[in-house]
Amino acid sequence: MGVFRKQSHKEFSTNQVVQVYRELQKSPYTSDEEAVQSPKKDAILSSESLQTTDSEFEDISYPEGGAKAWLVVFGSFCATGAVFGLINTSAVFESYLKENQLRDYSHSQIGWIFSIYLFLVFSLGIFVGPIFDSYGPRLLVAAGSVVTVASMMLLSLCTEYYQILLTYSVLGGIGGVLLYAPAYGSIAHFFNVKRGFATGIATTAGGIGGIVLPLLLQYLLSDDGVGFGWSCRILAFIFLGLCSASNAFIRSRLGPPAKSATLKSIWPDFSILQDRGFALATIGIFFMEWGLFAPLTYVVSYAKSHGNTSAESSVLLALLNAASVFGRFLPGLLADKVGRFNVIISTIALCVGSILGLWLPAGDSKPILFAFCICFGFASGSNLGLIPVCIGQFCDSRDYGRYVTTANTIASFGTLSSIPMGGALLGAGGQAGWERLIGFSAASYSVACICYTLARVSVTGWELRKKF
Repeated sequence: MGVFRKQSHKEFSTNQVVQVYRELQKSPYTSDEEAVQSPKKDAILSSESLQTTDSEFEDISYPEGGAKAWLVVFGSFCATGAVFGLINTSAVFESYLKENQLRDYSHSQIGWIFSIYLFLVFSLGIFVGPIFDSYGPRLLVAAGSVVTVASMMLLSLCTEYYQILLTYSVLGGIGGVLLYAPAYGSIAHFFNVKRGFATGIATTAGGIGGIVLPLLLQYLLSDDGVGFGWSCRILAFIFLGLCSASNAFIRSRLGPPAKSATLKSIWPDFSILQDRGFALATIGIFFMEWGLFAPLTYVVSYAKSHGNTSAESSVLLALLNAASVFGRFLPGLLADKVGRFNVIISTIALCVGSILGLWLPAGDSKPILFAFCICFGFASGSNLGLIPVCIGQFCDSRDYGRYVTTANTIASFGTLSSIPMGGALLGAGGQAGWERLIGFSAASYSVACICYTLARVSVTGWELRKKF
């Protein structure tokens, strides 16, 4: 098998792949752990998937554009706008709830509301991803739309902690995962070479939602606004429009691999973690989640505690999300040209630099705080956009949903704990509390950068100019 590993980044024809299979039949190394990568597919094909007839080795073709493909991207844009646009408003919700319904609860306790939402969005994907791979997106997106809209309608009636937890976190999280997994997976059925660019466009919806929704909520929740109940209902109607477009346009085109033809294929398969590069990238996502959501959730509270008004603090969050729109779009375009891992490693390093170089010494300086929001927003914007395309480097496009959701399921435990841990480190506030929170975020991103670097090295070695 050693000779096959050395050739893993060269181009294999159909006949060559068949020859590899025949050699595997003669070799004692015929377990599912051994794999051969076909760069035409950006995939790693296990020996199990090679046990097919010669006709099944035909190369997968991708439209890489066209009206139908770009409408799928638009549908995915709308779905991610509903899912991640909501979480990008968490700082406004956190600040409002702390001052009103949940004034007797700590930052850490309120933080569980948003962490559980994200945890369910990512952790339940391990079941939704394989279902998408086997049966397509239609029923998943329809069910997710109903649950997402219902969660916001019910949230408008909530006054107690447990009620908010059940509606926003649990019901909203279930709706979110039913939308997000098909949204990312469907793009992989239409794009390969341009996958980073297409996924980047779709994920800009979260950033755009993070600009519009916080400003909208800030007005709706103000003394001159409509109050908490109607603020949630207005969000529900916005999500209804987004979800309607998602149902209309999200499609799949590739059937499941032959090995996925049985009911067993819809269940999680943790054996894929035996791939060292995939496992390291998954750990990197875990620590990235730790680093990401502390600034997103607490930047408004930080600004308020350093002399900014509620309106000024919300503008900072909108500015961060505005910068993230460009961070999701431009790195995705660049990643297709110079390598997806190469770009995400660079943007993670920029996250560390902006946290330590700008947020840590910002204090009550508005210009530095503005600079941090722009720099960190741009750098962190690539996180959500490039995660799935980086994971796609290790799998067949027809298994894309399974790989992405498995990685995100493991990373979801980082999401679950990040915001409450940040709240616990913050404590009652004060400069020492903020320094602990900022240090936690920077350290988490540093570990993520190391993991992604090692994942790249496991495939390419220490060739710095290698496109991967």
